Amino acid sequence: MTKDWKERLGMVYSTNPNYQFEKEEDDSQDTLIPKQQKLIVSLDKRNRKGKAVTLISGFIGQPDDLEQLGKLLKTKCGVGGTVKDGNILIQGDFRDKVVAILHGEGYQAKRSGG
Repeated sequence: MTKDWKERLGMVYSTNPNYQFEKEEDDSQDTLIPKQQKLIVSLDKRNRKGKAVTLISGFIGQPDDLEQLGKLLKTKCGVGGTVKDGNILIQGDFRDKVVAILHGEGYQAKRSGG
């Protein structure tokens, strides 16, 4: 018997002697190829004490691939940033540059906002 009690937390007890606990399958999505990605590049100033960040959203895929894309964008823009909640944040207003980089990498990217 394996120690899988952590996976069973929140399960209601069953009196059925033939019951088998079914583990939830990993429902993470495979990363779409760049041509199929529809990324939105916008400027965000909310909750940042007036500082602007370039926000890239709409990525569909594995968190590791998102991290890799975020690292590429930070390197090419020469600034800092982070990957958070499925979005990439680049410090400063680099919307045009980010869209150009994404197009060069084969992504469908669209600039949003003013």
